[in-house]
Amino acid sequence: MLQIPLWNRLVIMLVVLAGLSFAMPNLFYDRVERHNDATAVIEDTGVITDALAAERALWPDILPSTLVNLGLDLRGGAHLLAEVQVADVYEARIDGLWPDVRDVLRDARDQVGTIRRENAAPGELRVRISQPEGIAAAVSAVRTLATPVIGLTGVGSPTLDVRGDGDTVVVTLSEAERQATDDRTMQQSVEIVRRRVDEAGTREPTIQRQGTDRILIQVPGIGSAQELKDLIGTTARLTFHPVVRRTTDPEARVDARQILLPSLDEPGAFYILEQTPVVTGDDLVDSQPTFDQQTGQPAVTFRFNPRGARDFGAYTTANIGAPFAIVLDDEVISAPIIRSAITGGSGQITGNFTVAESTELSILLRAGALPAEMVFLEERTIGPELGADSIAAGETAALVAFSAVLVFMVLSYGLFGVFASIALILNVGLIFGVLSLIGATLTLPGIAGIVLTIGMAVDANVLVFERIREELKTAKGPARAIELGYSRALSAIIDSNLTTFIIAVILFTLGSGPVRGFSVTLGIGIITSVFTAIYVTRLIIVTWFELRRPKTIEV
Repeated sequence: MLQIPLWNRLVIMLVVLAGLSFAMPNLFYDRVERHNDATAVIEDTGVITDALAAERALWPDILPSTLVNLGLDLRGGAHLLAEVQVADVYEARIDGLWPDVRDVLRDARDQVGTIRRENAAPGELRVRISQPEGIAAAVSAVRTLATPVIGLTGVGSPTLDVRGDGDTVVVTLSEAERQATDDRTMQQSVEIVRRRVDEAGTREPTIQRQGTDRILIQVPGIGSAQELKDLIGTTARLTFHPVVRRTTDPEARVDARQILLPSLDEPGAFYILEQTPVVTGDDLVDSQPTFDQQTGQPAVTFRFNPRGARDFGAYTTANIGAPFAIVLDDEVISAPIIRSAITGGSGQITGNFTVAESTELSILLRAGALPAEMVFLEERTIGPELGADSIAAGETAALVAFSAVLVFMVLSYGLFGVFASIALILNVGLIFGVLSLIGATLTLPGIAGIVLTIGMAVDANVLVFERIREELKTAKGPARAIELGYSRALSAIIDSNLTTFIIAVILFTLGSGPVRGFSVTLGIGIITSVFTAIYVTRLIIVTWFELRRPKTIEV
C-alpha cells in the first residue's frame, strides 16, 4: 500500500523546517551579521551601550542567527604571505639558559674558578672561566643541562652542543634541536595568529603553514592588508625584569646585558633593567579585563602557569623591598616595589587604560606573543566590489541552472515534475541550512558545487519517475505503480549518489582551499538531494494522492 507512517511524516517535516529555519538568516545577511557582532562584543566586554543594544535588536534572539560565512573571493578582505624569522628564537633560547649555566658553574667553582659571560654571536652563549685547566669539568657540568630532543626528528639527541674553546665554554643549540625548534615555532606562530585574528571578531580566516617557514593568512571582511598587518604585527610581549635604576637621561650608559627602556606612564623617565627577564608572557595562561578596586580605573589581570608562578614567587620572595619592572612591548608600564612575596601566581596590570584598551590588551596577552618576527612577503587587498561581482555571477549561474531544470522537469513529467521542482527548492534551502549550521565558508568554487548539485538533484527523481512509468504498464493501479517505482529505483539512486559522494570525500581529504570548498558543498548537496528525492518528494506525492484519489496518473 502507498502510505507513510505518521511518525515518519512528522520527522520529514521537522527536518525540512529545521533546515529552512537555519537557512533563513541568510536572507537578511547584513542585519543578522550586525546582530551577531554586537552580541559577541557584549559577551566579551560585559558592557551594553545604546548603539550595541540597537544593533543586537536587529534580529530576534529566539531565532537562529547562524550564517554561511563568505570566503575571500566573495566578501573581499586581505591576503598576506608571511615569513617567520625562526632563527630569532635561537638567541632567546640561549639567552634564557644563562641563569642555569651560571648556577651549575658556580656549583663547580672549586674546579673552574670565577666565571664571566662574554659577548657572543646571536644564538651562542660564551662563558669564560678563570681556571683554564678546569674547562673539561665546566663542559661536563653544562652538559647536564641538556635534555633529549622532543620532536619528529632527532629523538634522543641532546638539545645542546657544549664545547670548550681555550678558557671559554661555548653553548649552542644542537642541529636536531634547531629543527625541532623551527617546527614548534611555526606551529606556535600559526596558532597565535589564528587566535589573535579570531578573537578580534573576524570571520572564518584561512591560516595555513606553507613550506618550512611561511604562513598564508587570508581574512574575509577586513578593510585592508595594512589593517591585518597591524593586528598580526602587534607583539604584546609581557616580561618582568629586575630594575637596576631609574633615570631621565635617554642616552644613559648601560652595561652589557642591560637595557634602557622608556616609561609609559612617566614621560621623560627611563629605566635601566637587566636584559634577561625573570618571567615572560609565555608563562601566562589567562588574562582578563577588569577594574582596579582602589581607583576604579580599567586594569588587566593575569595568571601564570605553575612554572611561571614558581619562578615569580621565588624572585619576589628573595627581593622584597626592591623594584621590578612590568614591560609591555619594550615600554615599562609599571615599576612597583615588591612589598611581599607574590606566590599566588596571579597579578594585575594598571595604567592609563581605557575600557577598550584593557580589553584589547587582555586579548593580545591571552593570545600570546609571536615567538619570532614575521616579514610580510606578499600582501593584497581584495575589494568588496570584486566579491559582489562574483556573488552576482554565481547567483546568475544558479538561477539559470535552477530555471532550466525546473522547466525541463515540468515539461517532461507534468504534475510530478512540479512536485520534483518543489523538492528541489527545498533542497537548496537545506543546503544553506546545513552550511550555516556547521559554520562552513562559501567560496566561488562552493557556488559551483551548488550549481552542480542543482543539476544532479533531479537525477533521483528522474530514476523514480521513469520507473513509475514502466510500472504503470503492468501494475494494478497507480498506487501500486508509485510504490514499486520508489522501492525498485532506490538501489540505483543510492549507487549513483554514493559514488559521487566518495569522490567528494576524496577531494576534501586530499585537496585544499577552493577544492575543499567545492567538495563540501557537493557532498552536502548529495546528501540533501537524496533526502528530498526519497522522502520529501514521496511525501508530497503521497499527500496529493490521498487527497485526490486519482484513478489514473500520467508521468
